[in-house]
Amino acid sequence: MELLKTERVVTHRQPSGDKLQMSQRFYDEMPSLANGLKIRRSTISDANILTMAWCCLRSATMDWGPLVFFHAVLTTGRKPALPRSRTYRAECPRRSPAAGTTAPPNVNRTTSPRGVTGAMGPVIEMEKSDTSQKRPDARPVPRSTIVDEMVADQAAVYLSRAGEYPPFTPEAERRMVRKIDWFMIPMLFLTATLGAVDKVALGTSALYGLRESLNLQGQDYSWAGSILPIGGVVGMWPSCYLVQRLPAAKYLCGCSLGWSLMALLIPVCKSSAGLLTLRFFMGFLEAIIVPGISLIIAGFYKKHEQPPRNALVFAAASSVINGFLSWAIGHIPDSAPLAKWQYLFLIVGSMSMAWSVFAFIALPDSPMNAFFLSDEEKYHAVQRLAENRTGIVNRLWKWDQALEAVMDPKTWLIFFFNVAINIPNGGLITFGGIIIKNLGFSAIQASLLNMPTGVMSSLSALVFSTLAAKWANRRCLVAALACCVPIVGSIVIYTLDRSNIPGQMIGLYCVYTYFGPYVVGISLAQANTAGHTKKTVQYSILYVGYCVGNLIGPQTFRETQAPEYTGGFVAMLACYCAGIGFLGAYWLLAIWANRRAVSASYNTDVVDNELTGLFQDETDFQQKGFRYTT
Repeated sequence: MELLKTERVVTHRQPSGDKLQMSQRFYDEMPSLANGLKIRRSTISDANILTMAWCCLRSATMDWGPLVFFHAVLTTGRKPALPRSRTYRAECPRRSPAAGTTAPPNVNRTTSPRGVTGAMGPVIEMEKSDTSQKRPDARPVPRSTIVDEMVADQAAVYLSRAGEYPPFTPEAERRMVRKIDWFMIPMLFLTATLGAVDKVALGTSALYGLRESLNLQGQDYSWAGSILPIGGVVGMWPSCYLVQRLPAAKYLCGCSLGWSLMALLIPVCKSSAGLLTLRFFMGFLEAIIVPGISLIIAGFYKKHEQPPRNALVFAAASSVINGFLSWAIGHIPDSAPLAKWQYLFLIVGSMSMAWSVFAFIALPDSPMNAFFLSDEEKYHAVQRLAENRTGIVNRLWKWDQALEAVMDPKTWLIFFFNVAINIPNGGLITFGGIIIKNLGFSAIQASLLNMPTGVMSSLSALVFSTLAAKWANRRCLVAALACCVPIVGSIVIYTLDRSNIPGQMIGLYCVYTYFGPYVVGISLAQANTAGHTKKTVQYSILYVGYCVGNLIGPQTFRETQAPEYTGGFVAMLACYCAGIGFLGAYWLLAIWANRRAVSASYNTDVVDNELTGLFQDETDFQQKGFRYTT
């Protein structure tokens, strides 16, 4: 089929147009400072100086939202009117039109206001299509737009510049997906797992004298577990912005280097104050793990492919690794120069740091810069994600999308679900080894018996994620069913006598299957959120829910209730039941939104966008054809 270098039309609506209008005005005015800033040469004032300073700052920060308002005030003295839509720049390849289709509208090629070689690239201005005379065989053409490479999703820019290739056969696509799996899944798995090992090492170190060495009294140890998610809540907000502006993989691995350093410094601590400080900064840096990895997975896989990949990447193998390391250091003689718990942190910190350096070099952000894919594979890897309608990468921070993420009720339903499901997680991470030891086992035996907890978590995640992928549009139901298993485990632990050690252990292992519904919940957010800024903000809010749950969890285990910890297991039972309630509400909301979208589609003409039109960084609210996964 003959390929023609032609122009196509893409529309992209932006509810919040002030920032974008002023941004465009700024770039249009940049070539000439005197004329561009509308400053009379004979006028020298503080406002002129401030405006020129703003030029330098604005060029460095690009579209840093709040500063645009000040630019408007300084240069015009007023806030401009809201535009109805935003126009963009790009040049897109398109197959030669088939017979019977309408010809494209008239095209005039111009250059960017910043010059032909400017960062914004070439401009294609297109006239409005004449809608007064419609042919019966003609598809509706959107109104005239200019596609802006700085605002559109980078996938749209990539496809517009890449040469087209023959369509992939299903077998070729499967080979390409397997190729992505063999590289990306192990990389992301080890990054997430080693970060989790640093966190769960606290529970294991308590078996080898950490509390005695640092003289932890009363609830000091519980606060050592809770301080990490507090750091995560604080660190999430800068990470939310930086992961949008910087390459996600590079920022993730840079933070991994930081939290590895915190783990290496813990053996130096001499008191609870030092431990709490380092744990806080460890949580601050680890805040990016779930949002960053979720963004990367959503940028490589289709919606139905994401749940099993989430299960593999977020598999709770950290308990297995930590249990093995704990068993190994248990054989270190007491005459060693350091305490056993100090060796544990030195080992896990060194492993994590070495891996972080390698991942920083090798881990790609998206299919577009995946070095292990050929040019043709990159093209098809991006092209096939158009059906997701969620975009891949966009560096422009959009305040309207951030506000939409905060106002979206689905965000808060998954947020409270994350809080509920992670209260048990926080308690078990901190007290799991102690609970097993209190049943009458030694430290080494408790370390070995703690290893199957990670196996149970991983198996539950794999089983229920696979079921969610196979059972289309039933993810809420699958997650609710997954919550039933830890409910049974909590009841068994609460009702059985502590002398029944086999029954207590079976109940404890069942409780650890809470990880299954958590991973399925992550896939709901990935599938149902479009717009890069909205995804970033929503993932960040959900991680705050994870942190809040892990903050509360250790506090439900009171030292005065040892060794039964009745309050902790009652809290688990209540949280799992609450999680089912939040999933039910999410399911009802998604069903209602889908029915409303279907009803609206009968009353309005929805333009079927071409391939790059599906990568225009629109949110799920802005896309009339978006359907939510339930």
